[in-house]
Amino acid sequence: MNEEEVYSKYLALEEKVKNYNPGLNVPRLRAAYEFAASMHGEQRRKDGTLYITHPIAAAEIAAEMGLDEDAIISALLHDVVEDTPATIDDVRKNFGQSVADIVDGVTKLTRVTYTSKEEEQVENLRKMLIAMARDIRVILIKIADRLHNMRTMEYQAHDKQRAKALETMEVYAPIAHRLGIQKIKWELEDLSLIYLDPLGYTEITAKLDSRMPTLEAFMDTIKNRILGRMQEYGIDAAVSGRIKHIYSIYRKMYTQNKSLDEVFDLCAFRVIVSDVSDCYNVLGHIHDLFKPIAGKFKDYISTPKPNMYQSIHTTVVGPEGIPFEVQIRTWDMHHTAEYGIAAHWKYKQGLGAEDAGEEKFAWIRTLLESQQDSDATEFVQDLKIDMFADEVFVFTPGGDVINLPAGATPIDFAYAIHSDVGNSMISAKINGRITPYDTVLQNGDIVEVLTSKTAKGPSRDWISLAHSTKAKNKIKQWFKKERREENVEFGKAAFEAEMKRNRLSPGDLLDDEIVSAALKKLSVSSLDEMYAAIGYGGMSTARAVNRFREEVIRSRRQQLEREKTDKLISDAPPAASSRPVRGIVVQGLDNCLIKFARCCTPVPGDKVVGFITKGYGISVHRAECQNYLNSRARGEDEGRWIDVGWGETGGELYTTTIAMNARDRNGLIVDVATVLNAAKVKILSMNMQEVGGGKAIATIQVEVPDNTVLASVMSRLSLISGVVEVSRPGV
Repeated sequence: MNEEEVYSKYLALEEKVKNYNPGLNVPRLRAAYEFAASMHGEQRRKDGTLYITHPIAAAEIAAEMGLDEDAIISALLHDVVEDTPATIDDVRKNFGQSVADIVDGVTKLTRVTYTSKEEEQVENLRKMLIAMARDIRVILIKIADRLHNMRTMEYQAHDKQRAKALETMEVYAPIAHRLGIQKIKWELEDLSLIYLDPLGYTEITAKLDSRMPTLEAFMDTIKNRILGRMQEYGIDAAVSGRIKHIYSIYRKMYTQNKSLDEVFDLCAFRVIVSDVSDCYNVLGHIHDLFKPIAGKFKDYISTPKPNMYQSIHTTVVGPEGIPFEVQIRTWDMHHTAEYGIAAHWKYKQGLGAEDAGEEKFAWIRTLLESQQDSDATEFVQDLKIDMFADEVFVFTPGGDVINLPAGATPIDFAYAIHSDVGNSMISAKINGRITPYDTVLQNGDIVEVLTSKTAKGPSRDWISLAHSTKAKNKIKQWFKKERREENVEFGKAAFEAEMKRNRLSPGDLLDDEIVSAALKKLSVSSLDEMYAAIGYGGMSTARAVNRFREEVIRSRRQQLEREKTDKLISDAPPAASSRPVRGIVVQGLDNCLIKFARCCTPVPGDKVVGFITKGYGISVHRAECQNYLNSRARGEDEGRWIDVGWGETGGELYTTTIAMNARDRNGLIVDVATVLNAAKVKILSMNMQEVGGGKAIATIQVEVPDNTVLASVMSRLSLISGVVEVSRPGV
């Protein structure tokens, strides 16, 4: 794509924005494009196109959401600070503070790296929530950026495709759902599935293609019947039919263990009318035309979802006994369903970020508040429940609607009304009957909380019975404030029991260095503060003991190293060999920097040689390493290869790599992990990919003490069904 073609894409973007924003400052938008184009210059994407095409595409997606002028400009500039010499000050000077703040927010989110470590994951999610709370446009542009990247993911490496697809499925699609941007959410899920389960995706699309003539005929029949009824009764309605998106079908097949042939409700229909009264009128006609299925009716018009979604959903049975869903809504509701929060954009009226959608974003502040007293693992789990789960709508005796996450109990209901109601609750009624606290609430339940001024407060087991973060957080706050001495006693007993279970000695708590380092990692100032946090539920015993175990192991290793060094010094004669560094002895050299070559990953027991690098010490290779053999055969670097050997390793673990060829089959990766776990070998990473022809290759990084253990592990792996070869790379 040349510069003229790129410019024509920008002009198309400009027209799209002008269509919904007649007051657009065209020279300002064009200046943003020219600034971004000049900054990115000749930068190219993986597909070879000029990089500027990506910001234009992201801005076009933002324009489809109907975002304001500052947001479109920010989308054009969203990568200039990250990928070019431009600074935030440059953006501020040329386009104003608002654009600079948005670009800065998107840039910080771009630098977030998602990992499996709970504490880091919490920090990353917290950054995203803070960015959303400050200015929702930041996350909308980030979603637009991710959507275009997923559309062009085919040009990336396999590992990056899977990593980005997983992050999209676990983070960006649920956030799009929570913001009500269903159209984008569906596309993100479908694009992610292509890389997370390509075989499943291909199977569904191929079968749908083969059945498409039948499905299209069915949709035409149903559509014409509905349209005919609407015209007969003079109702102005737009009727459309569609096949449910691929991931929706895939999820139903997976959760219900069905084949595609067993999934009948593949089609969904939408009826869009002018006003709310017509929605209910249409519902009556639909139920007259087709038989409704009991329990498959939801009225999101009278009780909207938290993301502002409104529509009537009903599932009915059509000709030949085939069920299908009908959604009935107004045009305003339809626009909201497609683009969520962006459909009611307040920036169009010139309001600032601080004025925009305060009530709509209250859930973001609630999630941020809930993090304060939560253990990291628990916070991530609770966030997934509160932010990404389905909802249940229940009623107070007065008829007010209370929205809770699916799975909520009367405890969640009580704290959703007020913390004082929850703290003084003595029992609860559901639909007029007293029920246990662990009863799961259903849509439409009428819940009444019975309270008493003499109530003793919540019980500790309420934390496990509650399902919402808000309720759990309020219960923990009560215990934190009201029962400190009890918390300390309870927490200390739980901590010591967990220490014993992990075979750690109470004497380790007498080592000031261990205690100080562990408490610092836990972000508490004293043992009593830690005990209190465990006691009221703000910290898990497992997390606390894990930090202490890490410090005990570190301390013991340091002690062993000191004792080993002292012994070597006292035992070694004056002309003895050099002391081992990382288990390696280099003749004639002391305290030199040692690193193990990644090409052959040697471990104790392997015959090894050393290579003197330029500025990075000695690189240790296996004697059969192909790089070493090739170098010696060519006569290169003759003077830089030196003799090295293994000294005392002190039971340390060494990282090495195993390569495996196998016939591709379901469950292979599980079998490999099971074997490694049974061998008590720590897995650092495992990458398995299909290479065609029914074959798969795997690269597994593990920690072992020596090559004897490694040989045993490789022998066990070779016995797995379908495994053709197990080897060590580099030879």
